[in-house]
Amino acid sequence: MALRTERTTSKGMTDSLSRLTSHWRAGFVLALLISLGAAACAGKKEALPSDPAQADRFLLDKGKEALTKKKWIDAREYFRKVVDNYPNSSYRAEAKLGIGESYLAEKSSESLVLAAAEFRDFLMFYPTNELADRAQFSLAMTYFKQMHPADRDQTPTKEALTEFGIFFERFPKSSLMPEARTNWRVARDRLSEHSYRVGVSYYKRTWRLCPAAVSRFREILREDPEYSGMDGVYFYMAECFARADNKAEAIPLFDRVVNEYKTSEHLEKAQKRLKELQAQ
Repeated sequence: MALRTERTTSKGMTDSLSRLTSHWRAGFVLALLISLGAAACAGKKEALPSDPAQADRFLLDKGKEALTKKKWIDAREYFRKVVDNYPNSSYRAEAKLGIGESYLAEKSSESLVLAAAEFRDFLMFYPTNELADRAQFSLAMTYFKQMHPADRDQTPTKEALTEFGIFFERFPKSSLMPEARTNWRVARDRLSEHSYRVGVSYYKRTWRLCPAAVSRFREILREDPEYSGMDGVYFYMAECFARADNKAEAIPLFDRVVNEYKTSEHLEKAQKRLKELQAQ
């Protein structure tokens, strides 16, 4: 009986030791995995160069690399380290610009607002820097990217045109000039299209609103003579004058549509109306 009890006790102790050993091994493996994972994460954070004089350039390059890979937050983190920790660095202005460009590239409504603030700060602190033209162009682009369709509010469009105008005035020799002029034309067309649509809606609503429509059309003629939809402006303006029995002003406008805009969607109607008025 005593021998059986001793064997049972011995077996229980053996099982307990076995369980403890298993738990210890599992804990050891888990700790090892955590340690390896931490080491791997630490390996991903590249150390700064041993030479402090090269650290700012290293961070700037890492920021540019992250920007290229569309890692906006990482890019800003690198750029901010240059701006905050290296006040005398020759790369500080470029890093400051990089922060704004990371927001601009992100293209969200919130990031575009933050980008505009960064570019304004840059132009305030570095007005004569060689990158100032890029900052002004990018500032205009923050509003350009917020532009609404022609049938909605055009406040961002007006802001974009204003900032492009400042760019043209301050940086006439900038290499960004061709792109700026192309984008300005898009923005100017958007604003003119808005006025055009308002004028057409007045014309279609009632003849009593024709003077208001003509006012909108004259605004386009005065402020944007290169508007891409000018054939429509001439056509509806002529229709308004025709409604008022003002053939003297209606006929030349219909004539312009017929002779200057051979592919216009209003061409056939303009030809018909021109013949009718001339016959009268």
